[in-house]
Amino acid sequence: MNVVLSALATANPKRYATQEEIYAFLVAHFPMQPQEKELYRQLLLEGPIRGRHIAVDADEEICSQDADCLTARFATHSRRIAAEAARTALDRAGLVPADIEGLIVNTCTGYLCPGLSSYLVEDLGLAAFTSVLDLMGMGCGGAIPNLETACRMIQSGAKRAVLCLSVEICSATFFLGPDPDLIVSNSIFADGASAALVQAAVPSSLQPPASGLLRFLDFESATLPKYREQLRYTSQSGRLRNILTRNVPVIGARAVAQVVRRLLDRHGLPQDAIDWWIVHPGGTQVLNAVQREIELAPEKLRFSYEVFRNYGNMSSPSVMFVLDRILHEARPKSGQTGLLLSFGAGFTAFASLVEFL
Repeated sequence: MNVVLSALATANPKRYATQEEIYAFLVAHFPMQPQEKELYRQLLLEGPIRGRHIAVDADEEICSQDADCLTARFATHSRRIAAEAARTALDRAGLVPADIEGLIVNTCTGYLCPGLSSYLVEDLGLAAFTSVLDLMGMGCGGAIPNLETACRMIQSGAKRAVLCLSVEICSATFFLGPDPDLIVSNSIFADGASAALVQAAVPSSLQPPASGLLRFLDFESATLPKYREQLRYTSQSGRLRNILTRNVPVIGARAVAQVVRRLLDRHGLPQDAIDWWIVHPGGTQVLNAVQREIELAPEKLRFSYEVFRNYGNMSSPSVMFVLDRILHEARPKSGQTGLLLSFGAGFTAFASLVEFL
């Protein structure tokens, strides 16, 4: 697969709130039963997350449960941070908007028609004839199928440079209620965006070969509908309501293990041939379960734990934040291999085998 990741960038809303700030705000603004307050206290004050980026211009906006206000907040902030990440990625790759031939946007935390791609073509000044695609409803796993779609477009010869945007405003799905899964969701999810520039690695008569951070080798996925009700959004009174059962860590780890085995077997690779594990930081219990199921040393998931601790779970762009941190801090050597792993609503799991350049 002669396709490379030529640049990667991330972005967040400006408001960064510590878990202590969030706890104080929730207690002050929302009536709670004692058991609700205690669970929030445990998760926010004793949990591993330090703080989260929240897409609000004023903290009081989080109090609105009006469906129209939530959609408007999603639209405003998703455009803002997706465009910020995209501009940074373009700059890092040395490209201009006219170089982009395809735009793929994935999100699951808000619905717009036309999709975000329409607004981002405008915000970024992309050509009117840019091929656009919006991927919806893939949950936390959406960034990897986004990348795969871009790679297939380039492999077909149809495009040479595709911009892949993953953006989530999870705070626009803030849903009050006494159920433990709602309290967990309100305590761990956050907002963020990633922008990946995917390019053809071979030269053409018009463009030189793209230098890259890594080369995509292969992709794998699994869809397990029998677990659909364990992890999903439902719609209640026009608002998205997260369903997050206690079974998710075990199901997620087993689903990820399946795609890992298929991908490695197809390439005749032993597990220890993978130098870098880039795993979606869905939570400490999720990462612990993945570590046990795949039999990884704790150090292998260090960057995933760090992203969760500093950002919370930003849904689909989270795995790209892990990759970004590995690229900038660990600086993988040329020829080393990596596995991007994520899972999401449905129940789905996704993997990409890569080689660092």
